[in-house]
Amino acid sequence: MNFQIPNFSLALINLVISFSINLGAYNIVLAKDLIIDDRASGNKSSNLGTQWRLVTDQVMGGVSSGDLTLDSYKDKNCLRMRGDVSTDNNGGFVQIALDLNKDKPFDASAYIGVELSVFGNNERYNVHFRTTDLWLPWQSYRFSFSATPEWQTIRIPFANLEAYRTTTKFHKDKLKRIGLVGIGRTFKADLCVGSIKFYALE
Repeated sequence: MNFQIPNFSLALINLVISFSINLGAYNIVLAKDLIIDDRASGNKSSNLGTQWRLVTDQVMGGVSSGDLTLDSYKDKNCLRMRGDVSTDNNGGFVQIALDLNKDKPFDASAYIGVELSVFGNNERYNVHFRTTDLWLPWQSYRFSFSATPEWQTIRIPFANLEAYRTTTKFHKDKLKRIGLVGIGRTFKADLCVGSIKFYALE
């Protein structure tokens, strides 16, 4: 027995398929970058309403030191992290950290990665993400980059983050904190952040 779909039903099916495709394209168009901080606040507050803070290895017995200040370079406002990173006493980091939400995980499912506008002193720095899946303070998802003495834009896809001391898969809908870190060796840190955002399309 052969079944034939009435012309009206066939037209309705085509309409639903077309609507779904168009809706998907519409959602893609609507996915826009999300500014985390563009330094418009004039203080240590981010665009998300949370505060940047300085963290050093002194919280675990190390001797590294640093400071976090408001600065500008070539007419661009920035947050500036400077410090002396030391590996003495099992230490070795200076970090500026930002909670992405005040009291719940931050869902970055709509985004591909994070984009930084930075300059520095030709040293290597890290971006560290922490999620609500991580419990131990040394666990993170990391990416390393070089900061040149001129402003540069660095895009870091979430897919390129490396899990550090954890076997838990990275979940971008469970973000807790982002940090910019000078870590792992004895050196003078000097890093300026002009803007940071989640980007939706490559």
